[in-house]
Amino acid sequence: MFPRLFQIGSFSLPTYGLLVAIAFLAALGFASHFAKKRGLNSEKIVNLGVYCALMGMLGAKLLMIVLDPEFRTHPAEIFSLATLQSAGIFFGGFILALVFAFFYIRAQRLPVLTTFDIFAPGIALGHGIGRLGCFAAGCCWGKPTHLPWAVTFTNPDATTGVPLGIPLHPTQLYEAVAEGFICLFLIWTLNRKHREGAVIGFYLLFYGLVRFGVEFLRMHDSSNPLGGPFTLEQWISLALAVAGLYLAFRPQAVSTPRELRAT
Repeated sequence: MFPRLFQIGSFSLPTYGLLVAIAFLAALGFASHFAKKRGLNSEKIVNLGVYCALMGMLGAKLLMIVLDPEFRTHPAEIFSLATLQSAGIFFGGFILALVFAFFYIRAQRLPVLTTFDIFAPGIALGHGIGRLGCFAAGCCWGKPTHLPWAVTFTNPDATTGVPLGIPLHPTQLYEAVAEGFICLFLIWTLNRKHREGAVIGFYLLFYGLVRFGVEFLRMHDSSNPLGGPFTLEQWISLALAVAGLYLAFRPQAVSTPRELRAT
């Protein structure tokens, strides 16, 4: 746990913020690279990435506000500095960004599924780096465990509420490692013959399954409006996995990357 990189007087640089910035730039760089390889307008792709990042931050905070009972009890906290600095809930940002991206892509007359495909590896990479930021900050922590790879947070500067001095599942690292493997597989798929929409489909499928499993090992203090044995995040994960399964394997002509057609 390393919440601050350094502090000079009253100014400090949070590790989480830096890693999120690196994650955004890495994801955008991947998308721009693959856009050029596919002959798409890289300027439109970069603009889309920036807009989606903004929508992602908004959606993550909105879902956090909706689900956290603290905001219903103390609504003034919605406008607090702590809420502004909070990362929010990933799925809220991801879903809002997806919806916005669909309408932006249509408005810019870009190929919808191909555009989503070229963003998929960057999303996986960026999310994995972001989870390293979560680990540094101490958020999104796991349940207590005595497994050999358990982690124990001890830094009193933590502001996330993570329990100190207790061995926990490193759920942030579970996701980060999984996202790394997913990213490699998506790059491999993108550079070979594939159905349009298959790459983003595989991302939704694999990450949905990973997140569904990791949720069993995470601590939760938010409400579960749907009730039952699964958390809201798990229901969303299953829905995304089903959508990904359809996109990845639906009957359609196979798309061949330009560089493969040239050979």
